[in-house]
Amino acid sequence: MTLRTERPPVRPRSGRRPWPPLIFLAVLALAAAAVWWNVLRTEARDEARENAACESAADSAPPTDIDPASVTLRVLNATDTAGLAQTVATALQERGFVIGEVANDSSGREVTGVGELRHGPRGDDAARYVRVYIPDAGDYPDTRADATVDVVVGPEFQTLASAEEVAAALVPPTGAAADC
Repeated sequence: MTLRTERPPVRPRSGRRPWPPLIFLAVLALAAAAVWWNVLRTEARDEARENAACESAADSAPPTDIDPASVTLRVLNATDTAGLAQTVATALQERGFVIGEVANDSSGREVTGVGELRHGPRGDDAARYVRVYIPDAGDYPDTRADATVDVVVGPEFQTLASAEEVAAALVPPTGAAADC
């Protein structure tokens, strides 16, 4: 005699498995999260670029409230043309700048192009203002403690900017640049 134990009746399967829809929903949620993360990151990057562009425009724009009589310049000749520094110094003095010294450049730096403006941190605004008169001059910040700006005349220097060019460069920005 064999004893048979009764098993509970087996419930028939409905044919549905819960895992595939759950996996699909999880993948969908991950994809949505990735898209939103990318959108927010792109917005933040674009905003940072706009802020940097505004800061750069503000840093490079010449200050319009400087009086040339408050800017002391040293005009240095870095070319082989005799008397060029004196000619430039006279022209700058006629425009209202204070000329502290006129000499040959003895720094030993090789100056190319139109020339360069050498200045310390206290002369940053003055150098940006002088750049309106010598637009293509390079910038060479140094560690001097005063606000004096050295105008070093280079081999490609021709002339100072005209009064009309200076006036146009000193007009405050309008439009998108002014909205920063």
